[in-house]
Amino acid sequence: MEIPAINLKAIVLVHWLLTVWGCMAWMPSSYAWGNFTMLAIGVWAIAQRDSIDAVLMFLLGMVVTIVTDIIHFGIFYPVAESLAERNRDTFRFSVGMSILGLLLKPVSCFFVYQMYRERGGDYNVNFDLETSVDSRCTSDSADSNFRRY
Repeated sequence: MEIPAINLKAIVLVHWLLTVWGCMAWMPSSYAWGNFTMLAIGVWAIAQRDSIDAVLMFLLGMVVTIVTDIIHFGIFYPVAESLAERNRDTFRFSVGMSILGLLLKPVSCFFVYQMYRERGGDYNVNFDLETSVDSRCTSDSADSNFRRY
């Protein structure tokens, strides 16, 4: 089964719209700053079609905002219980859009990761301590190089 190609512009547009609607009634400015900064990095990834770094930064921004959105929901949700009836509908809509945005972020991360792989990104972590830079700079390796001369 082949993964469908989702346009990066569509991902950024959907998350922008959900973030704007989520900020309408109840989220603090830190929610807006975090999500709009992540979306600005998404615009950078759109503008530079060949940049691996832009897509990786957008992916990492999405992952970080998943965590910060959960923290924002946990801290700021109970504050709005004392709203008037008219404002309660706006609050519910805003909460619903914020939660929908949070639920879509892991799916978006999956598609952004696929774009990262298509652009040539290969995130490998090397834990081999014998060939790392730090192990080559130890006193043993310096002594062995000194003895050769």
